[in-house]
Amino acid sequence: MANRADNSMRCSNSKKPNDGMMLVISIFAGIVIGFLLGISFPTLSLTKMNFPSSILPSVATVYIENEKPEKSSKTSSQNESDASHHHKIWVPSNPRGAEMLPPSFVAAESDFYLRRLWGLPKDDLPVVKPKYLVAFTVSYEQRKNIDACVKKFSDNFTIVLFHYDGKTSEYDEFEWSKRAIHVSVPKQTKWWYAKRFLHPDIIAPYEYIFIWDEDLGVENFDAEEYIKIVNKHGLEISQPAVESRKSITWKITKRIPGIEVHKEVEEKPGRCNDPHLPPCAGFIEIMAPVFSREAWRCVWHMIQNDLVHGWGLDFALRKCVEPAHEKIGVVDSQWIIHQKIPSLGSQGTAQEGKTAFQGVKQLNRGYCLVLYT
Repeated sequence: MANRADNSMRCSNSKKPNDGMMLVISIFAGIVIGFLLGISFPTLSLTKMNFPSSILPSVATVYIENEKPEKSSKTSSQNESDASHHHKIWVPSNPRGAEMLPPSFVAAESDFYLRRLWGLPKDDLPVVKPKYLVAFTVSYEQRKNIDACVKKFSDNFTIVLFHYDGKTSEYDEFEWSKRAIHVSVPKQTKWWYAKRFLHPDIIAPYEYIFIWDEDLGVENFDAEEYIKIVNKHGLEISQPAVESRKSITWKITKRIPGIEVHKEVEEKPGRCNDPHLPPCAGFIEIMAPVFSREAWRCVWHMIQNDLVHGWGLDFALRKCVEPAHEKIGVVDSQWIIHQKIPSLGSQGTAQEGKTAFQGVKQLNRGYCLVLYT
């Protein structure tokens, strides 16, 4: 019995060092096998993994490449050959809905250049591409005034007419009508059209966008000179100064003779709590606004889908440029006359004892964009 106990004691003591040795050997073998497996397979590249754009919102590269590790024995010519086989993958910076397209397939912007039904597309482009765009919201009753206005804009301008009375082919009497873009939807205002047909990606080729009413006298206005002055004074949002046969609502829009531009004015007492805020500064009216391409991209997003006449929008434009009191201004040396012809009023509907014009006028006063601070 003593011998058996002795032997069992020896066996249990002898297993401890053997177990430890086996553990060390197993760990070492695992490291060696892991190392061999690691060098036997290509390195996993994160560029092969398609991350959702919500995870990588800050990536703004044109494309991402899967670069293979170079071996020291490769020559420079071999490296260039390998580069041609890199795999281009989608990038989160693609426009929404086009994330899976190769960058060369993505056409994020467009234009208003007319296209024929025959020939090569490249031959359709004008010799001189227009750099600016002017849009008028019109009725056929004002055709003579529109003709006078359009003739003040050179071939550097794409002409867009929004027809709220449904009459478009009648403008064929004017030579310039053949190169104009005509959009006809009955009884809508210019902000309705602007939201739906002047998307920033559509008008991206144009440096400045004029969105004008139809009842403007332009005898003292030259569009090319206006652009020069706007560039000179760094105006991102502007309008020509106004003269009117009737009273002018906001003093800042009234023409000051003898100067090129003004950006601020002293209004009536109580109208301005801050000389750098509307309507004393950082303010223009909505009858004849002119936007830079960058400013319009912001303003377009500001326009609500149910915005009708646009009252209140002029107070909010300052949110799109900084500092607003320096980059919003009125051009005095190129001025217009506001004729105040209420032709849009006839497009309303008489109801509850009110004429069509009265109904439109009431909505014009009652609707106002909700401003934010």
